[in-house]
Parts: sequence; C-alpha cells; structure tokens
Amino acid sequence: MIFIAVKFTALDPEEWLARLDDFTVATRGEPGNLFFDWSRSVENPDEFVLLEAFADAAAGEAHVNSDHFKAAIATMSELVAEVPEIINVEVEGTGWSRMAEVTPRNR
Repeated sequence: MIFIAVKFTALDPEEWLARLDDFTVATRGEPGNLFFDWSRSVENPDEFVLLEAFADAAAGEAHVNSDHFKAAIATMSELVAEVPEIINVEVEGTGWSRMAEVTPRNR
C-alpha cells in the first residue's frame, strides 16, 4: 500500500477542517482509499496531521489526478502558513496492523 503522512500548519485552524470537508469525504469514497484520517496536534493547535493510505500506486495516481484533489491543493495553498512536511512510502499490507506490545487489561 501507499502510506502518506503530512503535517500542515494552518493560518486559521478553525477554518482548516471545514474548508477541507468535501475533499475528505470525496477521498474516503475513492475505491482505492484505505484510510484518510485527520488529527490535530496537542502541542501546536495550528498543526494538523493527515494519515492516508491507498491500495496501490494506481489508486494513489487516481487520487492525485482527481478533481477533488486538485481543488483541495488550491484550497490548502490558501490556508497553510508554511510548506507542509510529508512522508510518502510504499509498505507491505492493506491497512493497520495490531500492536503486539499493548493489550487491554482485564477490569
């Protein structure tokens, strides 16, 4: 799968997710999308982290060639305070695995 992590610093964090909601919904609806999840930093309220994955290179290519991706790039370019940081790698698997070291305790 193609795994991507991106850190964005927003000019206006209250506007960020609202303006990108259509993009988020459209991407999650793509046939090759495995997950597309936003998180907000607990240390920097202006920072958002996007974790996303696509089934394969073809799914990733379809994503970046989609109209909603192109529109989101334009929107994000208006909303970022600096150039985002990205990790983009191809890894084995089809999604999240379970962590072996941590399990729920019986209560």
